[in-house]
Amino acid sequence: MNQTSAIDHVLEHNVGYSRTFTGADLSAPPLRKLLVIACMDARINIQTALGLNYGDAHILRNAGGTVTDDVLRSAIVSTNALSTREIMVINHTGCGMMACTDHGLHEQLNEKYGPTNHTPLDFYAFTELNRHVMDQVARLRSHPWIPQDTTIRGFTYDVTTGQLHEVECG
Repeated sequence: MNQTSAIDHVLEHNVGYSRTFTGADLSAPPLRKLLVIACMDARINIQTALGLNYGDAHILRNAGGTVTDDVLRSAIVSTNALSTREIMVINHTGCGMMACTDHGLHEQLNEKYGPTNHTPLDFYAFTELNRHVMDQVARLRSHPWIPQDTTIRGFTYDVTTGQLHEVECG
């Protein structure tokens, strides 16, 4: 049985996409001056859920929708070099990062691959959804290289209804 890999499938799709590609005239700064930081969960289509069109926003995704050093680096570039003026942090119900612990993941990986000193040292697991959103917003707001006039708001996304709920972040 010869099954097409997921990568081969998307490469086939890209051939058709590139034939009708119309985004060459877009600029790097997002049209809506918006940066979205969200979880990588495949159940969430950020563009569709937020009504965003191609070129409207910078979208950063990782496990847990966490403001890691790399996300912070990109947020600093987006707000200082690429005209972003608003940031949305979106975490979601049923997140896999709420179902594990950093210690447990390290133990599991040590059992599977053996002990190592390689990174990541922190997987940023969490247990309280709203608290996690508040912590990510606070990290962005407190950084001296994120302009003080940047609007930064936090939300949870319900994976069963598709609805966003704003988290009061002070």
